[in-house]
Amino acid sequence: MRILIAHISHLMTCDSLRRELEDAYVVIDNNTITSVGTGEPHLDRAPDRTLSGSHRLMMPGFVNTHHHLFQTLFRNVPQVEHAKLFDWLTFLYEHWKYIDEEAMYTAAQTGICEMLKTGVTTTTDHLYLYPHGNNALIDAEIRAAQDTGVRFHATRGSMSLSRKDGGLPPDSVVQTDEEILRESERAIRRYHDRRRYAMTRIALAPCSPFSVTTNLLKETAILAKKEDVLLHTHLAETRDEDEFCLQRFGLGPVDYMESVGWLTSRAWFAHVVWPSETDITKLSDNGCGIAHCPASNMRLGSGIAPIAVMKNTNIRIGIAVDGSASNDSNSFIGEVRLATLLQRVRYGADALSAREALDMATMGGAHVLHMNQDIGSIEPGKAADLIMWNLDTLEFAGGLHDPFTAPILCDAKQVDMNMVNGKILIEHGEFTCIDIDKLVSRQNRTAAHIMSL
Repeated sequence: MRILIAHISHLMTCDSLRRELEDAYVVIDNNTITSVGTGEPHLDRAPDRTLSGSHRLMMPGFVNTHHHLFQTLFRNVPQVEHAKLFDWLTFLYEHWKYIDEEAMYTAAQTGICEMLKTGVTTTTDHLYLYPHGNNALIDAEIRAAQDTGVRFHATRGSMSLSRKDGGLPPDSVVQTDEEILRESERAIRRYHDRRRYAMTRIALAPCSPFSVTTNLLKETAILAKKEDVLLHTHLAETRDEDEFCLQRFGLGPVDYMESVGWLTSRAWFAHVVWPSETDITKLSDNGCGIAHCPASNMRLGSGIAPIAVMKNTNIRIGIAVDGSASNDSNSFIGEVRLATLLQRVRYGADALSAREALDMATMGGAHVLHMNQDIGSIEPGKAADLIMWNLDTLEFAGGLHDPFTAPILCDAKQVDMNMVNGKILIEHGEFTCIDIDKLVSRQNRTAAHIMSL
């Protein structure tokens, strides 16, 4: 199928030339962008469908580099409104242990739909929770992603260091190293698509230094290299984590990751709020990636990640909403806005521009996931992952002096169109394939039931 999107008022390519076009067009053949230009396109055959981009801003779909989709069931929980990370986790573990496949499916769809609505076309998820050994949770999550149509980079997470062994999680949500490694291989064999434009891929993601064994981290790094998949974990998120690593391992978090073979271009880390100058150098020298999660870091009082410093290194930087229970939202455009503003609190008004944040949200995330040949920009040969904003809405009124930064600085609420892999999932602000009212009702029932247990 050929789709022509014509007369796009403003188009930001986010390619290497950083082009910003007016009166533009994009031609999509099946799932791939085949032509980008301005004015009237000269086509060898007529399109099957033509869409208007008048009064619209188009940009590449966003890439969310870290999430915990199951946490959409635990948003705005009053008992942990003022809790720091370790206290927050300790309380919620006791409710997370009741999650089953049906709850996971609903929670994942809810989070994905909110992200689609706010510009995401590719998302990761860090699923480290398998209560009572329920390995089918990742299957339910992947099925939810496939049913919504998002491009999905799942990570087979894990926890193996329980409270009785000096870790943070209770026994009910941990597994043995052997089972985790076996299930990691199963997930790769069943779901990891190595082809171009893959809609589903798998990475390996032990949860954190305080919830898995040293052996698991080492063995996972070996397995990832053998299977040629990526590695992911939380790192240097809080001062408490620093203290835990120093007391237990005699090393800071980044040095500990180095000791277990994780400082590699294969790895990307969530948060990295508290790296030292030496840590930043090590992460840069090894080509590591990070997922910057400003809302979560603010919500839990974790701190402000030094993105303004790290952006001048070889560290690959993406943006992420993080878990819904440590954010209470899945708004990706809101996260890009916070990323822009929060750096200025610490480093000054020129610390991070809106365009730099947009680059992190698009090509930055694509580089983090090693998918930069396929997604992250609007140019021929890339996957047709496109979003458009309607510029004739209240939040943009009077703010179109620079339309390309308006979604960030004017606090956009939702996209007008979202296309993933050539398929339109949102058109004129409405979902095309999901009954949102039914989803919301099912999610609210599930959340209330689990919190009552």
